[in-house]
Amino acid sequence: MGVNREHKNTVFTKLFNNADNLLELYNALSGNNCSSDTVIEMNTLENILFMNMMNDISFTVDGKLVVLIEHQSSVSENIPLRILLYIARVYEKIIDKRAAYQQKLIKIPLPEFIVLYNGKSKFPSEKTLRLSDAFWKKQECSEGFGSLELTVRIININPGYNENIVNKSATLRGYVTFIGKIREGISNGLELRAAVTEAVKYCENYQILQPFLTNHASEVLNMLTTEFNMEDAIAVWKEEGREEGREEGREEGRARGFKEAFSVIIPRLKELGMTVEEIAKATSLEVEAE
Repeated sequence: MGVNREHKNTVFTKLFNNADNLLELYNALSGNNCSSDTVIEMNTLENILFMNMMNDISFTVDGKLVVLIEHQSSVSENIPLRILLYIARVYEKIIDKRAAYQQKLIKIPLPEFIVLYNGKSKFPSEKTLRLSDAFWKKQECSEGFGSLELTVRIININPGYNENIVNKSATLRGYVTFIGKIREGISNGLELRAAVTEAVKYCENYQILQPFLTNHASEVLNMLTTEFNMEDAIAVWKEEGREEGREEGREEGRARGFKEAFSVIIPRLKELGMTVEEIAKATSLEVEAE
């Protein structure tokens, strides 16, 4: 078990670490119309990183539903397994563990798992990932009586996708617009910092994500610099690993490809202003200080 004492901090988590914004987001994603007096209680595990994994947002709705929301720019097929490990820790936090040993049935919040995808790679409008896809097939092992399933709903929130959902939450719509403007600026040849600055100006002109962007301008810039650098770094890392693996056709080739890619990426991230701690936290690698 790896432990990190800092909570994941991104623009997305900063925006939705607020009961009103979170309720608005939940209504948009679920299709419900929960009123403003609905009790939203945050229970994100803020002080521990379990097995090098962190969740973006976890909360209960009136104590009857526990929702985990992830925001991802790349989707791993192992998300159901990661969430299984994480939700156990959440239940451990919100339920009296002694009650589980009582004879009388105790009620626990119903879980719901959602991933919001806004990466640059092609992805369907919506996809469901299931934990059971990771199981060895029954014919490959002895028959058993147990069963376990966990499903994760992946929703593409890029421009042009699921607009019926995105438009129901002004905060989510603003976030999608903001990130879209940054990417547009980068594709037009702007450096990241300039692209963010232009996107902030655009949002100010059209009253998007105000006053959030005004009040947190420098913090947003720092967080986005880390996020975008890591997004590009991971893309390069994966491509280098695939190329090396294709050439040699061996697991060792892929592993060496990843290692060589990171030997290029890490110095570049340092040049872009990321600290050793930020790189280590984002990549789960040991990084030597200069």
